[in-house]
Amino acid sequence: MPSILGANTLSGGYDVANSVRLTGTNDYFHKTPSSSGSQRKFSFSAWVKKTDSSTGVLFSSGEADGNPNLALYFDSSDRINMYSTQGMQYITTRVFRDPNAWYHIMFVVGTASSNANNRQQLYVNGVRETVFTTSTVIGQNTDLSINTSDYRMAVGTGVDDEDYFGGYMAEVVFLDNQSLGPLSFGEFDEDSGIWKPIPIAGSAAIGGTNGFYLDFQASGNLGNDVFGGTDLTEVNLAATDQSTDTCTNNFATFNPLIRNKSYNDGSLAEGNTYFAPDGRAIACSSIGVTSGKWYAEFKATDAGALSIGVGDIQLGIQAIGQTNPIYYDNNPSYAIGYYNSNGNLSYNGTSASYGNSYTDNDIIGVALDMDNHAVYFSKNGTFQNSGDPTSGSSKTGDATSTASYNPLDDGGEMFMFVEDFSASGVGQCYVNFGSPAFAISSGNTDGNGYGNMEFSVPSGYYILNSKNLAEYG
Repeated sequence: MPSILGANTLSGGYDVANSVRLTGTNDYFHKTPSSSGSQRKFSFSAWVKKTDSSTGVLFSSGEADGNPNLALYFDSSDRINMYSTQGMQYITTRVFRDPNAWYHIMFVVGTASSNANNRQQLYVNGVRETVFTTSTVIGQNTDLSINTSDYRMAVGTGVDDEDYFGGYMAEVVFLDNQSLGPLSFGEFDEDSGIWKPIPIAGSAAIGGTNGFYLDFQASGNLGNDVFGGTDLTEVNLAATDQSTDTCTNNFATFNPLIRNKSYNDGSLAEGNTYFAPDGRAIACSSIGVTSGKWYAEFKATDAGALSIGVGDIQLGIQAIGQTNPIYYDNNPSYAIGYYNSNGNLSYNGTSASYGNSYTDNDIIGVALDMDNHAVYFSKNGTFQNSGDPTSGSSKTGDATSTASYNPLDDGGEMFMFVEDFSASGVGQCYVNFGSPAFAISSGNTDGNGYGNMEFSVPSGYYILNSKNLAEYG
């Protein structure tokens, strides 16, 4: 399986600094207008990275009991819905299932239009959606349940506080009394043709009476309205929910598309940065590499029976310590992992003495040197086996040299992973690919200034994100 870098991330141009990470459980933003605006004309724009496959509402407005209400949301089939109890229902034929891609989604309403099809418009990555499984238009001049004190507006949930969105959101904009097209928010890159964001004007007049712009740059006030209006209220959100994984720099996460073939156990949370197995399970990085030097950290919140390592999953990962593959197909290449209970290396159906055991809340660093086909593991900042990730071709303390086995030599893409061996699935683990969902006390970065790591990033190693990949991958 190839790496999935996601769409709409470029290394140059306008940079979006932050996003918000929403768990899909009970965290969201809301605001009830104090003054009346337009109930017939508005625009909603957001960049989203959808990590949860269940129904998730991006934007809603209405009464708490759901009648009336309107909403823009992903349904459980990964289709986008534009819905209103006042007569609108549009459901895309296309599905949006890539959990590693950033999408730009725009919902534009102007009920005064004489053209019924133009009263409600949906754009994805700068292109208007025109093919729908269901298409019920709004009546001309309909007043919708929005922009008065009778109706609460919300980002990340429905009006009845259900169907929470799980994933990342960036550059969230609502414009009152304006029906703007996508060129007000993005443009096609002249070289790659990829849709990318452009700066948003920071004037309250742009937003209208009840407009707002959330850029998520204030970690202590994620609901800050950059337009200068009333801030949105945050519910169950904290500074750790601010992320640097954005539509202009896509960070690796765990990839929910890579599953345990035999058992299909385990779940991911916190924007696919938290691994919680239910039986034997594995979680792999969404980005694979064939060159360069890369660093990540894994925090074992419950060490259970964890193994943390690297593997080649172009054909599938073999279960560490097993002679028969249990992932994907019958001809996988292999992997090497650092096992928690005894500190041994596990590989190719066997093991070798390597380092110290690790337990709950220990942080395991993985330094992957694809240029010299080496991998090093650290425990709480100390590289095991006297390993030196900066040793280059001498590969001092390299795990593969200790094991006399090197899965990196086959030339395939290598992915970082965590696996739980136990049938009960007690092991749980956060991954920090540079934008952690847990508190960091030290705040180390790589040489390009990316990442928020607990321990120092070895010199010459980089965080797994699209900007670094463009330069070093």
